[in-house]
Amino acid sequence: MLRRKPLEEDENPDRWLVSYADFITLLFAFFVVMYSISSVNKGKYTQLTYSMGTAFTGNNPPKPPQNSHSAADSKLKSQPKSFIKPLPLSHLYAEKMRRERESMTNMGIGLSNTLAPLITEGKLQVVQNNRGIRIDIHDSLLFTPGSAEISASATGLMNEIATVLKSNQRLIQVEGHTDNIPIHNATFFSNWELSAVRASSVVRMLSVAGIAEARLSALGFGSAQPITENETLNGRAKNRRVSIMILYETQNQEDSALEIMPNKTSNQ
Repeated sequence: MLRRKPLEEDENPDRWLVSYADFITLLFAFFVVMYSISSVNKGKYTQLTYSMGTAFTGNNPPKPPQNSHSAADSKLKSQPKSFIKPLPLSHLYAEKMRRERESMTNMGIGLSNTLAPLITEGKLQVVQNNRGIRIDIHDSLLFTPGSAEISASATGLMNEIATVLKSNQRLIQVEGHTDNIPIHNATFFSNWELSAVRASSVVRMLSVAGIAEARLSALGFGSAQPITENETLNGRAKNRRVSIMILYETQNQEDSALEIMPNKTSNQ
């Protein structure tokens, strides 16, 4: 029988040190690469910040300090300038708002000139605010006391206002207001109903005058939004009014909506 040769013993038991050294070398190289990636060129970062600020604001902020001894800055200077002009988003928005406000101001001036006699008598007022143009009409020009039916004498006034409003497509919100004297009769339970029905009557007349119904809406505020005190006869007379708001928004703007669903866990 042939005997197997005994396994030869490893002559160098320290060979594991070679693999360990290779591992340490690779680990060192890895950290060197990570450090080099994390290092930021301050000159290039400053130039990038300046360019982005110019592109998004349209302004010219102070230029970053230039270092004559920096090779990176010298290289940036030698590169050709971009032919792409910055996009002044804030300037475009500001210009759009300026045109909107100017258009509203011109509309308000036209209404003031048309309704000048009534404005002089203090029975009507044209105001521009952050919502648009507001026309405050004294209730005596439109209704008899305690009634929501527009009088026949108000037809000419409403037609003059409608002629100006038909020249654009802006939304119109009619708001009814009363004084703080309560009302309670067979027709109106309170000032809320009276103000809402009066606003609806004005909306109906504007619709008859040719203004699209999609532009119109009616609100009743009762005595909740007075423009002066209610302690005097003159003050209460000013608070009894119908306001026609010509809003900045137009009917062509889409209304974005997000449906909110109930939380199923809350019902359990």
